Amino acid sequence: QVQLVETGGGSVQPGGSLGLSCAASGSIFSDYVMRWHRQAPGKQRELVAGITSSGRTNYADSVKGRAAISRDNAKNTVYLHMNSLKPEDTAVYYCNVQSTMTQKAYWGQGTQVTVSS
Repeated sequence: QVQLVETGGGSVQPGGSLGLSCAASGSIFSDYVMRWHRQAPGKQRELVAGITSSGRTNYADSVKGRAAISRDNAKNTVYLHMNSLKPEDTAVYYCNVQSTMTQKAYWGQGTQVTVSS
């Protein structure tokens, strides 16, 4: 079993920046892809960014150039840093890890990010 705990959410003004962390505990293996998703009120959950065990990254078009995902395999932790935040970035941000071998996936409980003046 895998447990994910997100930290770092909060309120920030437009144009500001924020860093999120997600620490995984349990049976985490190096083949896991780690991702951040978000869900805004009334909208579907969407992928924000992902990173493979080798460090290959991908980003949603809406955050390209403003977001950076990274991971520390020794700490089983994935990070998301976002800058130039916009009100439309307001959402609950969820951490997700998925094994590339078994496809089994786990989700964190989410952390709220609010961008407002």
